[in-house]
Amino acid sequence: MKKSWVQFIVFIMILGVAAGSLQNPYTSMYLTDLKEQATINVNGSPLYNEILQAKERMDIPPANAVVDRVWKGIPGYNGIMVDAEQSYAKMKGKAFDEEMLVRKEVEPDIQLDDLEPTAVYKGNPNKPMVAFMINVAWGEEYLPDMLQQFKKYNAHATFFLDGSWAKKNPDMVRMIDEEGHEIGNHAYSHPDLKQLSDAAIRKELEDTNQVIEATLDKKPIVFAPPSGSYANNAVKIADELGMQTVLWSVDTVDWKKPAPQALTAKVLQNVHAGALILMHPTEPTEKSLEALIRGVEKRGYQLGTVSQVLDSKRVEKR
Repeated sequence: MKKSWVQFIVFIMILGVAAGSLQNPYTSMYLTDLKEQATINVNGSPLYNEILQAKERMDIPPANAVVDRVWKGIPGYNGIMVDAEQSYAKMKGKAFDEEMLVRKEVEPDIQLDDLEPTAVYKGNPNKPMVAFMINVAWGEEYLPDMLQQFKKYNAHATFFLDGSWAKKNPDMVRMIDEEGHEIGNHAYSHPDLKQLSDAAIRKELEDTNQVIEATLDKKPIVFAPPSGSYANNAVKIADELGMQTVLWSVDTVDWKKPAPQALTAKVLQNVHAGALILMHPTEPTEKSLEALIRGVEKRGYQLGTVSQVLDSKRVEKR
């Protein structure tokens, strides 16, 4: 019993010492001084100063999405910042090495989804990526060869499908999807949406989505108005159905059957960062596709889907 009592008293004393240490103002001041001294040591370090100088030189702030008077919605683009503290921790005890800097993407405060529903004609002008948007309501005889060319270069596009075409060609729809391409909505019967009521527009879009979902178990998130004809009501209805309305900034005009060389030259003369390039499954497109893929990449642009071009993630110019 006596031994237990002594152990209890010792336990209380230990608790008192611990509590006193936590409440002791001198202990608190000492800990604070250590923390401040560590900060001073870091801030006064030649290595840390070199990192800060690199940060000032290399930081790129993010760009917010905006609505342009001419081009409508312009997506945002991530910035990239040097994390000075993590870079210092990684290089501590070594010489400054720019390759060891810790850089992180920083998203913009305003993304495309934060804006009021609006059409989009191109990606952010600072993003070195472009997309082929292929509207399909006919021309299935050219698709297999086009898919082979995309596969050869490990490139992907967005195919906007007419709903009635997709219903008649489910195997082709599955083939496009299996090759890793994005599937978009191109309305059901290729109508002029400006001439339709809200209810009729909604039916065109919903019927197409239903066909695509029944075939692929996927719901489109991008919508291309047939012939580029639309009004704001169509944009709002597409938005309500979870789809971004997309048009183009470069047109192949391949439906006029130009010579493949002329088609290629026109596109490559007008291609730009964030370009959305309109085409169809036609013979001129089929015969010029390889030259287009190579020409776009030669100019330092990556090929991606429409959704990839419109998101804010960074890509490096090749």
